[in-house]
Amino acid sequence: MYKPGGTIAEALSRIQTKSYVLPAIQREFVWKPEQIERLFDSLMQGYPFGTFLFWKVEVATSAKFKFYDFVLNYHQRDAAHCPELPTLHHQSVTAVLDGQQRLTALNIGLRGSMAIKQPNKWWNNPDAFPVRTLRLDLLSAPSPDEDGARYRFKFLDEGQVARDESAHWFKVPDILGMDDGPAMLTALMERGLQGDALQRAYAILDRLHRVVNSHNLINYYEEETQDLERVLNIFIRLNSGGTVLSYSDLLLSIAVAQWKQVDARAEIHKLVDELNRIGTGFALSQDFVLKAGLMLADIASVGFKVENFTTANMLALESNWLAIRSALVRTVELAASFGLNGQTLKADSSLLPIAYYLYKRGAPSNYVTHSQYADDRGAIRGWLVRSIVKASGIWGSGLDTLLTALREVIQSSDGSAFPVEQLRQAMSQRGKSLAFEPAEIEDLLHLEYGDKRTFPLLSLLFPFVDLRNQFHVDHVFPISRFTAAKLQRQGFSGAQSEVMGRQVDTLPNLQLLEGAINNEKRASLPAAWLAVHLPDPVSKQHYLTKHELGDMPADLEGFESFYSARRDRLRIKLNELLGSQPAASLSAVAQ
Repeated sequence: MYKPGGTIAEALSRIQTKSYVLPAIQREFVWKPEQIERLFDSLMQGYPFGTFLFWKVEVATSAKFKFYDFVLNYHQRDAAHCPELPTLHHQSVTAVLDGQQRLTALNIGLRGSMAIKQPNKWWNNPDAFPVRTLRLDLLSAPSPDEDGARYRFKFLDEGQVARDESAHWFKVPDILGMDDGPAMLTALMERGLQGDALQRAYAILDRLHRVVNSHNLINYYEEETQDLERVLNIFIRLNSGGTVLSYSDLLLSIAVAQWKQVDARAEIHKLVDELNRIGTGFALSQDFVLKAGLMLADIASVGFKVENFTTANMLALESNWLAIRSALVRTVELAASFGLNGQTLKADSSLLPIAYYLYKRGAPSNYVTHSQYADDRGAIRGWLVRSIVKASGIWGSGLDTLLTALREVIQSSDGSAFPVEQLRQAMSQRGKSLAFEPAEIEDLLHLEYGDKRTFPLLSLLFPFVDLRNQFHVDHVFPISRFTAAKLQRQGFSGAQSEVMGRQVDTLPNLQLLEGAINNEKRASLPAAWLAVHLPDPVSKQHYLTKHELGDMPADLEGFESFYSARRDRLRIKLNELLGSQPAASLSAVAQ
């Protein structure tokens, strides 16, 4: 039987007083700002809000369970997780089993804020996460847009509000403390609104006020059992369709319920955050950590299957957690030392065999830096880069079967060195060959600047570059000089300009350059830049030779000859590195 739960404002008050809480089996908040904006528009249009499933936890049992608070001020990097609540003694609570995303969206939209990373900014840059609150344009057109939205809700920061003079943005959280009727009308008039604009704004704001404060939109079904197993079964049955709740979220919920000494949810989320802060930042997920747990704990299959998340398997994962955690940190540190990050690591799963190897080896904390492990690191780097520059996708279909097979190879090795040749054979047997055919080499020569494979491929071609420093993929000839208009002004034909515009952004015109130097170089032509940066003729020639740059022309007239000659040199080098070759050369690639 469904029960009335009152207004949205009343529900948010219960969240604020910790009467509504989240059980540990719940996942994290995953909605994007656009979804919250859409929810508020739907509420304003009177669309069905949906029912909730609540679990009534009695005073006598509330202290036995772990609960979490709702996200309020979401920050994608610093505050993306539900805050843990202290043990609730002598307090009955209502745990939300279904409806967390909607209630959190309301909590953020009406009481909090969102800070999402902006494109083209590093994760470690605090300016990459502007704090934005939900706003409603009181002067938006009444007709629906192409998606059917009638009310213009947007998450905006103060600067965006100030710059948008065509709208009248109302801060949505202010509706909770606002009186309706004459007081609301007076407030709008004080904002300078009058005439038709005042009437339109009043109608929209009054609608928002009634939706939040007056309409009884919260309806729920309440489960009263105090048996966690029954609650878990209800939760699984409710979410096992895999559409609303991802399967890894569901399986994490099972792990949370089964770990005895360690808080699985907190540990896994803490580890994900730590891994993503290594180097210049990664974009690993709980899926990655969960699959790593299955693989490193030697659970029969690494697949996300309910039968793999038995009590015995989860206890095995828990008992080995510290060692697994350490191996994953070493693995991501190693990937960062190769210059990889969230923007250049094409396939997260490629790190899992490395993590298993480091786990079995018991890699020490200095594994990533000490000279005694340099050969081993070189072997890993050569194997890893080969696997992620393959266009056919080593880490796509058949992933679980491949990972299980690679784990067996590493299990059977003696652990003294990364077993490159054995892994290569196992991959080849499953149609995942690391050898490159001539056509594949040719395709690599056409890799573009933004392709995730470009950075690791350049690191393979030029292994002497110390990628522990921050390196950028740089255009040898600056792309800013290759617009059609600029080229034609210099006398190049339309056909030449079109060809050169494509060539400038592909591999033969790309190199790895240290970030600070790249910023200094900017739009300089390479010959002029080298004359300043490396005035000594011997040093300059050494640089040109190491980077396969050849004779550097002074201007754009020589670009096509430069491009063709460097492409031929890179083709030879790629064939030497990536063509069918003895396994011994694999480990030498990155040394």
